[in-house]
Amino acid sequence: MIELQNVNFRYAGGTDAGGLENINLTIPDGQVILLCGQSGCGKTTLTRLINGLIPNYYEGELIGDVLLNGKNISQLPLYESAKYVGSVFQNPRSQFFTVDSTSELAFGCENQGLPENEIVERVKSTAEQFDMDSLMGKNIFCMSGGEKQKIACASVSVSDPPIVVLDEPSSNLDISATEDLRRMIQLWKKQGKTVVIAEHRLYYLHNLIDRVLYLQDGKIEKDYSVSEALALSAEQQIQMGLRPFDIFEFPVSIRALTDQRQFICTNFHFSYTRQHDALHIDSLALPQGSIIAVIGHNGAGKSTFARCLCGLEKRCKGVVNINGKQYNRKQRLSRCYMVMQDVNHQLFTESTEEEMLLSMKEPEPSKAEQVLKRLDLLPFKDRHPMALSGGQKQRVAIATALISDREILVFDEPTSGLDLQHMREVAKELTAIQDMGKTSLVVTHDYELIVSCCTYVLHLECGKIQEQYVLDEKGLQRLKEFFMETR
Repeated sequence: MIELQNVNFRYAGGTDAGGLENINLTIPDGQVILLCGQSGCGKTTLTRLINGLIPNYYEGELIGDVLLNGKNISQLPLYESAKYVGSVFQNPRSQFFTVDSTSELAFGCENQGLPENEIVERVKSTAEQFDMDSLMGKNIFCMSGGEKQKIACASVSVSDPPIVVLDEPSSNLDISATEDLRRMIQLWKKQGKTVVIAEHRLYYLHNLIDRVLYLQDGKIEKDYSVSEALALSAEQQIQMGLRPFDIFEFPVSIRALTDQRQFICTNFHFSYTRQHDALHIDSLALPQGSIIAVIGHNGAGKSTFARCLCGLEKRCKGVVNINGKQYNRKQRLSRCYMVMQDVNHQLFTESTEEEMLLSMKEPEPSKAEQVLKRLDLLPFKDRHPMALSGGQKQRVAIATALISDREILVFDEPTSGLDLQHMREVAKELTAIQDMGKTSLVVTHDYELIVSCCTYVLHLECGKIQEQYVLDEKGLQRLKEFFMETR
């Protein structure tokens, strides 16, 4: 049993963001709990109290008791609390200690000093349970985001903790990987584990959870049973700042294509290895001045296509024709801007404001502040980008793209880790880009984002064009069919 008694917490540095106030909570053994609410409401802080990262790793002022079966977990060293609580983070790369998957699964058991034969048996049985025999013995850092998340979940499960804590586990996953995650949580539930999930995307959890805690400004505003939560209308959930449990009830905004111009991509062929083509597109025509959703399953070639379009892959000799003029790879580097899926790779400076100024042709602090304000980032303009949350970093990278004044903007999973409010702000900015006559390509598996702003869909599978269509009423039905399998 997990108990929080009169808990108050404030992070060191004097900021109230993400803090908690007067938390009294009891979680019985075997419950699957969903923590939801807008960014900064305290969801992640609550998970850090349960797994012991507060106060052992994150400093701050903690008042009250966090008890696990009567033991004050805040007073236990992390190596001791790890026996009781396993954690899966938003970015699984941040919790890996080894290079290959088999060693990663064995790592936790080795730290507990278990006998070698027991470790081998646990790793084998866990791999079978999670249907991941094909991933064993492979380099983790060559895996997809969904495969990394599966390794992270399995490495927690192999140590057999009674409690599992997940912090926005679906934020970087495509629809197939999200379904795999759902099955893993279902397995833990059958095993009788207590599972605590902080999450913005709710649709894949509706038949798994037992209870929903809605947090607001560091307080538990509502404590719902699952039946009470699911009885809320989509309109009520959206008013609370939540994405609906049924994504197909999310309001759709269909925008007509008004620009009849097209840009043509030819000879877009790329391979990471000689045995397999990651991208094989002879010719592709896409509408200019539109917001193009690039969708597809894991390994479809979405990110590869985005990188080739921006000229980031030297071995792709493809050419893009815009308004009758040909642009080779090097020329596209100055005409396109890409926000990567892992934005940590493109944040370089000492402050958020400096990051903005670096992306501008002529630095203008006042213009940078305007964009930061639009994306709710102005209070963090002097903060180091790497000290921000995952969602805040994502918005900083988006802000640098907006201010770069490039003709084609490419966003790779721009709403990963974002709540409803900030997802809508991204959609609003994408619409503003379209109104300026610029073209945006959005690599995404976020249905709500697509129906909020996109005007066209490019569907890739196995590096090839599966289909492409205008997002009108007919196109909307085709889009729903693609997302239907995760319902």
